[in-house]
Amino acid sequence: MFTLTDITQPSTAEEAYSTLIKRKNNQVIGGSAWLRMGKKRIGTGIELSNLNLDYIKDEDSFVEIGAMTTFRTLETSLVLKDNFGSIIEDSVKDIIGVQFRNVVTVGGTIYSKFGFSDLIVALLALDCDVELYKAGRMSLAEFLNKKYEKDLLLKIYINKKNSTSSYKSLRNAKSDYPLLNVSVSKTDSNIKICVGARPQIATIATKASEFLSGKELNDENINIASQIASDELVFGSNMRASREYRCEMSKVLIKRALMEVK
Repeated sequence: MFTLTDITQPSTAEEAYSTLIKRKNNQVIGGSAWLRMGKKRIGTGIELSNLNLDYIKDEDSFVEIGAMTTFRTLETSLVLKDNFGSIIEDSVKDIIGVQFRNVVTVGGTIYSKFGFSDLIVALLALDCDVELYKAGRMSLAEFLNKKYEKDLLLKIYINKKNSTSSYKSLRNAKSDYPLLNVSVSKTDSNIKICVGARPQIATIATKASEFLSGKELNDENINIASQIASDELVFGSNMRASREYRCEMSKVLIKRALMEVK
């Protein structure tokens, strides 16, 4: 459980950012779902409800999602399903329970760069950008590799492309954290393979994606690509699974995901 010395509800992003950087232990609390799962003493908690960041907008070339949008909203959104298929819904629908998904926010999850995140690995397979108050707009991949500094994640953009995609995960129980998760997208002849919960943050299997792009998605090429991905990525061990198990199972999940975008 976390404790707060003070709490504020700013009416502008500028005010929120100014409060955030004023003291080292000031923090955005968002939906506070993940904060409740640990122990932390926060100076001023910054609550963003007055910034109107809970929305999904369907624009001409992209879908815009506010940082305070919950996982449950993502899960049930017809806008997302119509534009990107079921990959986003599939990535969030098994996370703990509906009550939990009703408070977990897009911004809190992406900004925290959780290694176990299902949503991040799904968005990484799509053409997704993030917008921060100070650092501005950048690709999700660039943000994930960016050194940490205090900022506000305000919204994300998912660019519309004529692509097919798939999300797969491995869990000990349906509502448990993933042992491993995988997402794949196919745009024209370009393939993108992403792996998360390694247990490090999600990343693109660059060599495997480059090998498969432009090639026929047959059994032989899919097997080769899954082996390349397991060789190029770094896997680790924790209480949920060993490095060796994750490495082997990554090939299985990648194959299953690729079969769905053929």
